[in-house]
This record gives sequence, C-alpha cells and structure tokens, in this order.
Amino acid sequence: MSNFELDMKFVRSLAELLKETGLTEVEYAEGDKRIRCVGPQPYVQVAAPLAVAPPQPLAAAPELAAKPVANGTPVASPMVGTVYLSPEPGAPTFIKVGDSVKQGDTLLIIEAMKVMNPIKAPSGGVIADILVGDAKPVEFGETLVVIA
Repeated sequence: MSNFELDMKFVRSLAELLKETGLTEVEYAEGDKRIRCVGPQPYVQVAAPLAVAPPQPLAAAPELAAKPVANGTPVASPMVGTVYLSPEPGAPTFIKVGDSVKQGDTLLIIEAMKVMNPIKAPSGGVIADILVGDAKPVEFGETLVVIA
C-alpha cells in the first residue's frame, strides 16, 4: 500500500473552492492518489401528506430579500459565481442606474472558477435597476440588472 501524505492546506483550498463556486463536490486526482471534497447537499423538499399542514416559507436572507423589480428587460445570471460591478477594484462601475447601453455593452463581470466572465447587454436601453451588489455571490437565473 502506498504512503499517502495529505496536504491539509490543499484540502482547505478545495473546500474553499466549494464555497466560492457553489459546487457540491470537487475531486482532484494525481496518479493513484485521489482527494474528493463534498460540501453540503442542496435542500430537497419532499411533498408532505395532505393531512399535514404545508411548511411555512423560509425567510429570505437580508441580501436576497425581495426587491421590487423595475419595468423592463431583466438580465439573468447565466452561472453561479461572484459578481463584480467594475473591471478592477477602485475603478468606476461599468453601469449606473440611468445609463444608456447598447446591445453587447459589458454590464458587469461574474467570476466563476477563477475565470472572469463579462455579462453583456442583450439589448439596448437605459439601466432601470441594478439588483446585485459588488463582490456578492449570485445564483444561476438570478436577475442582475433591468434594462428599460
């Protein structure tokens, strides 16, 4: 049996990667050595029998509390990641409410798996609302911006 030394710093970095990306598991292999980190599994709600009262809705986290969405075209996140409103720390944001944008203009960036992904305007218009905060996590399908 081979001697397998475990690099705890590396294992912690894999666990951090799980938190940053929203993945449920990650596996790393090198030769015959393999490390697999499994995070918390997504919550699955099972239907209760009719005689049981339906569960009460979970309270939304403060940063995810329902915010009225302005009229217009919502731009949804195509991935799970961290949103950045400017090209680099300290730089002006790509957009502000009231700015005019053209189709293809960069609205913001989503970092996923250490890759910076520009999110482009699907159509031209005026930025009616920005529903995300800088350096905050976003989920797939979450509305990021509304273009009127």
